[in-house]
Amino acid sequence: MPSRDTDSPADEQVVPPSAKKLTVKQEREQRRLEKVEKFKKEQARAKRNRIVAITLSSVAAVAVVAIIVAIVVSSAVPKRDPADIAIDGVQTWEDIDYTHVQGVVDYENEFDMNPPAGGSHNQAWLNCGIYEEPQQPEYAVHSLEHGAVWVTYNPDSVSGDDLTTLRDSLPSSYVVLSPYPGLDAPVVASAWGAQVKLDGVDDTRLADFVEKYWQAGDVPEPGASCVGAIDGPGKL
Repeated sequence: MPSRDTDSPADEQVVPPSAKKLTVKQEREQRRLEKVEKFKKEQARAKRNRIVAITLSSVAAVAVVAIIVAIVVSSAVPKRDPADIAIDGVQTWEDIDYTHVQGVVDYENEFDMNPPAGGSHNQAWLNCGIYEEPQQPEYAVHSLEHGAVWVTYNPDSVSGDDLTTLRDSLPSSYVVLSPYPGLDAPVVASAWGAQVKLDGVDDTRLADFVEKYWQAGDVPEPGASCVGAIDGPGKL
């Protein structure tokens, strides 16, 4: 029997391509391809992250808008027509004189008002705000002509926490708050041609009076400024 040739091609060991030694050029090309592949993967991952971030941001924005809309809708109270607001005890005057005068006006005898809710007044108005001292009525009445509400209080009846409550219950503009010694009520709210005497700082008629007469459109000078004129004594 013929002897087996041990050096035949069938007995050669097959070397896989990956085990073959690469040339320098091939190594460089392999590293380049690996870098390209890594870069593509990083780009894909970054793109996915951007898509996720944009999606989350969009969802969050929609949620915020929905919350704001819900709050506005749930808290919105239909504004009442001032003509429909009825207030017990309100005294009104019609066809009130609004002449500009110098000096003192006797509102109590001339117009039967104390404090005044209209009538002749100084050509300068009292700047709206909170005052710790009594104010000259001739300036305050001019502020009423511009649509302000003048809230006066008897300092013998209202002080301390009650005064703080009164201040906090008023709008931040077109309001004058000042003490008025000798009032026959703890608090009196006056607007042009209208006035109500209140039982105290927690009298609910104050809010109704402000809603009805604050910046009313039927005053002689609606929308005129309530600042830029006279600062009375004790202004905070």
